[in-house]
Amino acid sequence: MNCRPHCGACCIALSITTPIPGMPNGKPAGVRCVQLTDDLRCAIFDQPERPKCCAGLKPDLEMCGEDREYALAWIAELEIATRP
Repeated sequence: MNCRPHCGACCIALSITTPIPGMPNGKPAGVRCVQLTDDLRCAIFDQPERPKCCAGLKPDLEMCGEDREYALAWIAELEIATRP
């Protein structure tokens, strides 16, 4: 499965605890990553400074579903379920 065009759910809904260029402390869940472009693509997708957690995340039907709204909701539920 490929990333859905104009989605960016994983760049918004996920929390990231490692540094991101422009976000040295990572980002909380529900906050748009500064590297997410206006057309909802990752500006550092193929760059070495892309966090490992982002590089390791692969699109999957269970996570992405049929549309962006589903993906945002699914990832938000995962964030809640995995809180320390």
